[in-house]
Amino acid sequence: MGSFIGFFIWTLVSISLAGIGVYSFKAKKAVGFWAGVEPPKVKDVKKYNHSIGILWFIYATLMELTGLPLIFIEQNSAAFVPVILCPMAITIGMMVAYYKIEKINKI
Repeated sequence: MGSFIGFFIWTLVSISLAGIGVYSFKAKKAVGFWAGVEPPKVKDVKKYNHSIGILWFIYATLMELTGLPLIFIEQNSAAFVPVILCPMAITIGMMVAYYKIEKINKI
């Protein structure tokens, strides 16, 4: 039961991340990626925002898929290690992808 509760919380976080993607996709002004930092000046705001929105959707999907083992593994199992390490790798990949998007779209 504890694993299911963990998966439920994980799913809520993934849904929140997808919500950021929806907001980014529909925004009229360039969206910021980093907290507290002004968004960059971009050539095409719509293309930039769609790229950022898609990035958030991919991130949310990968996070949800990473959390699936929480349903099946026992509590205090060594199988939790990949569930903890994979989001770190996914987050680093997201940062790299953002820098590539910014480089392509920045004025």
